[in-house]
Amino acid sequence: MSSDAEEASEDRRKYEFRKVIEELQEYEGSGTQLVTIYIPEDKQVSDVVAHVTQEHSEAANIKSKQTRTNVQDALTSIKDRLRYYDTFPPKNGIVIFSGAVDSGGGQTTMVTKTLDSPPQPVESFRYHCDSAFLTEPLENMLADKGLFGLVVLDRREANVGWLKGKRVEPVKSASSLVPGKQRKGGQSAQRFARLRLEAIDNFYQEVAEMANDLMVAKRHELDGVLVGGPSPTKDEFLDGGYLHHELQDKVVGKFDISYTDESGLYDLVDAAQEVLADQEVMKDKSQMEEFFEKLHRGNESTYGFGPTRKNLIMGSVDRLLLSEDLRSDVIVYDCPNGHEEFEVVDSRHKTPEHTCSECKEKAEMREREDVIEHLMNIAEQRGTETKFISTDFEKGEQLMDAFGGIAGILRYSTGV
Repeated sequence: MSSDAEEASEDRRKYEFRKVIEELQEYEGSGTQLVTIYIPEDKQVSDVVAHVTQEHSEAANIKSKQTRTNVQDALTSIKDRLRYYDTFPPKNGIVIFSGAVDSGGGQTTMVTKTLDSPPQPVESFRYHCDSAFLTEPLENMLADKGLFGLVVLDRREANVGWLKGKRVEPVKSASSLVPGKQRKGGQSAQRFARLRLEAIDNFYQEVAEMANDLMVAKRHELDGVLVGGPSPTKDEFLDGGYLHHELQDKVVGKFDISYTDESGLYDLVDAAQEVLADQEVMKDKSQMEEFFEKLHRGNESTYGFGPTRKNLIMGSVDRLLLSEDLRSDVIVYDCPNGHEEFEVVDSRHKTPEHTCSECKEKAEMREREDVIEHLMNIAEQRGTETKFISTDFEKGEQLMDAFGGIAGILRYSTGV
């Protein structure tokens, strides 16, 4: 699978996870009876079953009969789901939600949802019982974007690693042999200064070699490189051209930080928050700028559900642009005279009655589905790339507010 196809598949998975999370956030339980379990991929399923069995036994001590019954039913449902797995969970782990949720009129409905292989690895086993499902760790996974190389150094030590989404991964470290500023007796000041400069140069080369070995192979996936340390060390390192030239071109920021051990990598990420936020939306900005440029030319863009759908079916859409905030359904209607029509409504609204625009006859609903799923299915069939656009910048907001969250960059002009 090509990198573009993998990215599109990953975007779709993230969208589907996001939908499930939003659904889970709507649920409420009476008391602490909604159970959430996060299971990392290296946790044996049998150990999880034993933990759930223990919790089921301890739940017998809950005073409220209704809460006791609901918690035990949720735990039984989770045990039933765990039977479908082998010794270990799938890649990235499993998250299971189960509990009796309020369904109105004093009634409850048992809900159990299992999410296999979330977008990022589940980092630790977690059992949570509350009046709401625990979705925050999953939300953080979905917010995770980007791959950044990290380099922190002073003249004593250096560390390099990754920022993958919001997760810092220290990888390599080095200690320097640079002598202090005080020379030992018997050495001339000139000779000592020369030896010290050579030691600094050698250390910078060692740090660059660590970074190059780690990052050059991933240079086409990198969103940027961040460098941190005290002045003038980081400036000398960057200005000296020690990094591989393709990594040097990827440096998106340098920052003053006090520590250069592993904790310095975390300090670097904290110091770079503004740059990182900008980087996350840079790709989205580029897509929207291209869309507006073609819109102003007037012939190689499309927007709105109807025109975009027609262009998708024609195979003329190069990239389908969908707002991350789009939450609508498309309803397909058939009228007695065989006309097919579509109406887009808010996903929370009931299905409205529809009159055929051609023959004015009352139309019947054939199906209703998520508008993003509807458009993405057509896009996949036509080999069209789909891009989700954030609303964290002005043109991203415009896509949602002015164009209904749906637009496309065309391969050629169609007049539609």
